[in-house]
Amino acid sequence: MRTAFEEDLHNLHVRFSEMGMMVNESILKSVSAFINHDKELAKEVIQNDKRINKRETDLEKSSFELIALQQPVTSDLRMIVTVLKASSDLERMGDHAVSIAKATIDVKGNERIPEAEELIAQMGDSVKKIVEDVLDAYVKEDEKKAELIAKEDDVIDQFARQVSDLSIDKMKENTETIIGGTSYMLVASYLERIGDYATNICEWIVYLKSGHVVELN
Repeated sequence: MRTAFEEDLHNLHVRFSEMGMMVNESILKSVSAFINHDKELAKEVIQNDKRINKRETDLEKSSFELIALQQPVTSDLRMIVTVLKASSDLERMGDHAVSIAKATIDVKGNERIPEAEELIAQMGDSVKKIVEDVLDAYVKEDEKKAELIAKEDDVIDQFARQVSDLSIDKMKENTETIIGGTSYMLVASYLERIGDYATNICEWIVYLKSGHVVELN
C-alpha cells in the first residue's frame, strides 16, 4: 500500500510534468503566433501564463511543505529539490514565451523579413523538440538522455546567430526593416534562453539520479 508521503511525492511529479506540457504548448503557440502574425493567439499565450505561474507557486508550496513536514531523505529529497528548482526554470521559459507573444503584437504591420521568419520557425521547432525530450527524460529519470539533450542546445545557439546576422544584413539594406529586424533578433534571443533553461533542467535530472550538481554543455 502506498503511504501518504509516496502519494504526495507522486502527485508532485505528475503536476510538474503537467506544468512542462503547459509551458511547451505556450512556446509552440507563441512561435506560431509570431510567424503567422496571429495577434489573437499571442493574446491567448499571454493570458494563459497566469496558469503556469500559479502552477509554479503551487509546486513550490507543496515542495516546502513536504520537506518541512516529512523530512525526506536521499532520493526522495532529491526528487523534491529537482521539482522545486526545475519548475522555476519552466516558469521562466513560460515568461519568454510571453515575451515572444508580446513581440508578435509589437511587430504586426511593420516591414518583415521572410527569411528571418523561416529561421525562427525552424528554431522554434528545435526548441519544442528539446523541451519535449527534456520532459520525457525527467519522467523516465534518464540521466544519459539528459546529458545528450543538453548538447543539442548548440543548435539553438547557431540558429540565434543566423537570425541575428541575417536581420542585421537586411536592416543595412533596407531601413524599413529595422523595427521588424530588431523583433526577430529579440525573439531569437528569447528562444535561445528557453534552450538554456531546458539545459538547466537536464542538469537537475542528472542531480536527481546522481546527487551531484553538474554543468552541462
